[in-house]
Amino acid sequence: MAGSWTVTSFRSTLDKLVTDGLAGVPTDRDALMEVMASGDEHLLDVVVAAARLRRHHFANRVKLNYLVNLKSGLCPEDCGYCSQRLGSTADVLKYSWLKPQQAATAAAAGIDAGAVRVCLVASGRGPSDRDIDRVGDIVEAIRDRAPGVEVCACLGLLADGQADRLADTGVDAYNHNLNTSDRRYGTICTTHDFADRVDTVDRAKSAGLSPCSGLIAGMGETDADIVDVLMELRRIGSASVPVNFLIPFEGTPLAGTWDLTPQRCLRILAAARFACPGVEVRVGAGREVHLRSLQPLALHVANSIFLGDYLTSEGQAGKADLAMIADNGFVLEGAEDTEADASTAGARTELVRPRKRGAGTALAPNT
Repeated sequence: MAGSWTVTSFRSTLDKLVTDGLAGVPTDRDALMEVMASGDEHLLDVVVAAARLRRHHFANRVKLNYLVNLKSGLCPEDCGYCSQRLGSTADVLKYSWLKPQQAATAAAAGIDAGAVRVCLVASGRGPSDRDIDRVGDIVEAIRDRAPGVEVCACLGLLADGQADRLADTGVDAYNHNLNTSDRRYGTICTTHDFADRVDTVDRAKSAGLSPCSGLIAGMGETDADIVDVLMELRRIGSASVPVNFLIPFEGTPLAGTWDLTPQRCLRILAAARFACPGVEVRVGAGREVHLRSLQPLALHVANSIFLGDYLTSEGQAGKADLAMIADNGFVLEGAEDTEADASTAGARTELVRPRKRGAGTALAPNT
């Protein structure tokens, strides 16, 4: 970093970000840019500062969310990051709407494992009136089994009155990610624009739905793009900020785009926490691919994750997610009186494997 930057001044910046976050003072854009530009040698300082805000607002709780893909593939939109996009040749599942009991059974798997929010997603530009009815039937089937579970819908762009109808069906929240900065949006999608996305979030808020909107990192964006979309997410009042990391499927325009390091992912998550200190920051798709062995550190910045698989890609095994949460001293939201279920004794026993290769054997060593 150029200019008058020093380790001491950077730590002062982090202290101010924490102080402002605790006091409810709007985050300074330049400070976020400084976080994004900081070197890997200062990564733990960034994580510790963000963790102070995370602990203040959410203590040691982790919220589990579970995705159910109600309708997969064959979307008419051309979002370059998406494996379900127009023209995609990615090897992903393609199917029409799940029936209510199928969706409820799928949701139950996550709820039984500790998820307190179910995210119902359907590919497409936006829902028809019939689609709203389908979602209503699905919500009813889910709540028959789990009356208290939160339900978030993600159905694309909303038209007049549709957010209100979703609220009437019992949907609690609506997800529609901004994904990247306004100035870059046209480089990743041409069938709708940034303003369309902001409009849908506004419609959801006006109908009383909790707004869930985040971003996708790793699409070739600059630090400024990350900071600008975070500032916009704060401005529109997103109550839940999913931070997704690009999974560059073969068969999409962004195939082969591997721009992220685990350290950059953590800086992006920290910037999200500083920008939106008191809201749910969720580690979304791609965490296993890009954070890799640094996944546990992300829990000290974000307070929410998706459990198990994503829309079109497999995630880390749910049991591994729960073990990671418990091993890092966190508890599941909704079960604060008990620790997250880590490995059972039997599962741990399987980790004890007598060496049968390398020195003293005819087999190659584990190198």
